[in-house]
Amino acid sequence: MNNYSVKKLAQLAGVSVRTLHLYDKLGLLKPSVRTEARYRLYGEKELLRLQQVLFYRELDFPLKDICAILDDPAFDLEQALEEHKKALLARKERINTLVGTIEKTLVTLKNKTMLQAEDLYEGIPQDKMMAYRTTAMSRWGQEKVLAIEATLRSLDKQEMESMKTELHDITARLTALMPGGPESKEVQQCIARRYQIINRLTGGEIAPHKLEYLRKMGELYVAGNQDAPADVLPDRQLALFMKAATDYYIKTQQQ
Repeated sequence: MNNYSVKKLAQLAGVSVRTLHLYDKLGLLKPSVRTEARYRLYGEKELLRLQQVLFYRELDFPLKDICAILDDPAFDLEQALEEHKKALLARKERINTLVGTIEKTLVTLKNKTMLQAEDLYEGIPQDKMMAYRTTAMSRWGQEKVLAIEATLRSLDKQEMESMKTELHDITARLTALMPGGPESKEVQQCIARRYQIINRLTGGEIAPHKLEYLRKMGELYVAGNQDAPADVLPDRQLALFMKAATDYYIKTQQQ
């Protein structure tokens, strides 16, 4: 059986020796042994109890409440761990959302050439732009469309123009590569890069499964749907080729 000194336990748990002294004083974490020299020693049981204390502290429980919970005869360690896991995962998701918001805000504050709302639909007549947004919102949901627009506004104009130009260059490259078939290495490299750019432009907001969104986008091209992305393909044969290449890319990524 391993015994840990107060200093060693403090190092393992990432707390101070003073904190462990306080827990001892409050009856929250008593050492398993006190030597004749009054040194505190802790065993495996105390390690598990300290873990629980720290989990509850992370969830902002008062010390006296933690003590009452852990001393309850009905306390179930396995159930407590499952509950901690759920609570911490929920907190992690909230924190990730906040971090994402902060990052976008920082970009906005630092970016002197931030895109304005009208820049997002540059070149599209007002009536068509409104129809496009309405259709997109009905298909993907208002919240997702607004989130994508927020992502786009976090880009500077130079970056936006650079990606739009690259998308058009990829389309031209794919047109030239059509005779080689949709499964060729060069075609698949173009599709992979196109996928990266679309993810950047949408912020991954369109769908939880981005590859599924990519597949649906290929279907929209073939159908000539007005809800297709802005770089609409000029030729049906190219649209069919792009869909076949996209389907093959998705298949290889899911293997």
